Amino acid sequence: MAELNNISSVTEMPEGDDVKRSFHNRMFLEPQEKRRSMKALMVKQAKKSCTCSPAKVKDFVFNFFPVLQWLPKYKLREYLLGDIMSGVIVGVLLVPQSIAYSLLAGQEPIYGLYTSFFASIIYFIFGTSRHISVGIFGVICLMVGQVVDREIQKAGYDLEPAALSVLTDAAAAVNTSISPGNGTSQKLLCDKSCYAITVGATVTFVAGVYQVAMGFFQVGFVSVYLSDSLLSGFVTGASFTILTSQAKYLLGLDIPRSSGIGSLITTWINIFRNINKTNICDLITSLLCFLVLIPSKELNEHFKSRLKAPIPAELIVIVAATLASHFGKLRETYGSSVAGHIPKEFLPPRPPDWNLIPNVALDAIPIAIIGFAITVSLSEMFAKKHGYSVKANQEMYAIGFCNIIPSFFRCFTTSAALAKTLVKESTGCRTQMSGMVTSLVILLVLLVISPLFYSLQKCVLAVIIIANLRGAMRKFKDLPKMWYLSRVDTVIWIVTMAASALISTEIGLLVGVCFSMLCVIFRTQRPEAPLLGWVAESETYESLSAYKNLQTKPGIVVFRFEAPLYYINKECFKSTLYKQTGVNPVWVKTAKKKAAKRMLREKEVDSSGMQSSISMDFASEPLAFHTIVIDCCAVQFLDTAGIRALKEVCKDYREIGVQVLLAQCNPSVRSSLIRGEFFKEGEDHLFFHSVHQAVDYALGAQGYSEPSASK
Repeated sequence: MAELNNISSVTEMPEGDDVKRSFHNRMFLEPQEKRRSMKALMVKQAKKSCTCSPAKVKDFVFNFFPVLQWLPKYKLREYLLGDIMSGVIVGVLLVPQSIAYSLLAGQEPIYGLYTSFFASIIYFIFGTSRHISVGIFGVICLMVGQVVDREIQKAGYDLEPAALSVLTDAAAAVNTSISPGNGTSQKLLCDKSCYAITVGATVTFVAGVYQVAMGFFQVGFVSVYLSDSLLSGFVTGASFTILTSQAKYLLGLDIPRSSGIGSLITTWINIFRNINKTNICDLITSLLCFLVLIPSKELNEHFKSRLKAPIPAELIVIVAATLASHFGKLRETYGSSVAGHIPKEFLPPRPPDWNLIPNVALDAIPIAIIGFAITVSLSEMFAKKHGYSVKANQEMYAIGFCNIIPSFFRCFTTSAALAKTLVKESTGCRTQMSGMVTSLVILLVLLVISPLFYSLQKCVLAVIIIANLRGAMRKFKDLPKMWYLSRVDTVIWIVTMAASALISTEIGLLVGVCFSMLCVIFRTQRPEAPLLGWVAESETYESLSAYKNLQTKPGIVVFRFEAPLYYINKECFKSTLYKQTGVNPVWVKTAKKKAAKRMLREKEVDSSGMQSSISMDFASEPLAFHTIVIDCCAVQFLDTAGIRALKEVCKDYREIGVQVLLAQCNPSVRSSLIRGEFFKEGEDHLFFHSVHQAVDYALGAQGYSEPSASK
């Protein structure tokens, strides 16, 4: 059945006993066929998915392994040099960061190198972005490290800093089937560092499964709840926790790593309680490393347009510090904590500890969400910048497999990292072939160079981690600009940052998501609802409170409600409408009833009728308007409470002689009103395509004869 709507044209309309001129005619819109039922759509999709043909199999394989699409088309002469240069440079930067961030995740240095090696290779096969660098990311490492610390404590290990002695192959083999928890003999088979990587690999496996499941069920929409301001605040808050967790290494303190709610405050209390035990050698080394790293990074940023490659300050610091520690015998002389033995071979693969999965299943959810949200957002950002497209679901598959497969090789969780991606892009990267070059650089370190880092001090690794937090800390400088652009986004940033830092990272993320949703609800709960005025010589109506020199039509009030109309704001809609028009129909009806009763009583008391006539005059005082036009252009949807509120408003105003017209309703709102029987039979012609048409109709119905403003 066609919906009936209106356009401006002069016609004759019968109304009661006489005929009045009206600027109104019916527009016949034939609706599209109704969508198929959900059952029919599911059957159609199932048939489409279950059918098989050679072409479909080929498309599936090429889509699932994007490398098969772009690698045969690889332009060797055009791309190879840039990919090699960017791959080598990122690899050189990634080696010290991988070793350093292992400390943050509560693991030995070798596992950070394993993680970066496998992530680069797997993303090369499954990823659709040409530029992002997948590997170790500080916030993810922090979240993994917190889970590791908790499980180590539950398993009965003390919370001393992780011993950096490498496990024997026999102990590693036994650990594949046994988890620590009770008994001294178990600890002899799997020490603290062995159990730490077992927990880290299990968390990584579960997070990867979640990410692949998100890609399979196409639930990437979850990331829309993580706004830019929320993610930025979360990363900045987590950066405070990262800095706090590394402060003890800067001072050479041997204190337990705090975890859980309020760990930041607890850690600083423990640091100040043990400040007298500061290792002067570690403190001096930390200061010297800061004096080299910070200026070098500033120079890299300041002259990045002139430098063909950034200065590898982190690698220089690690090499120099390792040589100084080795020849100065800092461990033996001053008791500095060092990295210890780093093996130069790959350990045999082993599955995650299935018994640990129930313990870490909930912890893996925020890790998985943060990992894929950052990866997808960076992929789309660089794809848009360089003029190609990425597939969000395939990116979830890619980052999921970057976690599932490496978890069998004692790796921990990875995601895309902005800093390394920017370096990769700026040094000539054209395809993910640069990722393969990066993995070869890491492989060289694993097989040849890694044992040479035995004497590397932990405080140097902590300095590298803290120096890389500069970008997150600089977000404070952007707060004034953010406040100017959007106060709500600024408040979301502050709340998420404070919760992530002062409570915990997981709770901080949850607080940020909930607070963001509340902000959206509050915005729709009390939206803007101005009266509108006519812009002369046009068909446009704008807010009287926002613009000058607008005109109003006699006897007509135009009202706009700038939000969906649903159960949360229905009372706000009614109260704002009554306030803006200055007439509450309920009060007017009540006043009339009281005046009528008073008039009857006064007639009985006073036969002259003087008092009753005064009361009757007051009760029958004419209103300043006869029509209200509600501009529904900003009303995206209605629920049953919203429809009921509109019905009540129209009914109440009709009873005091005021008609209510609706203009600019979208198809969804019109359909909701028709299904909700908003209009009585024969009144469905009172839908108007524009405010101007509704005003013309009201003027014509009251006997005015004004030409259209556009004529």
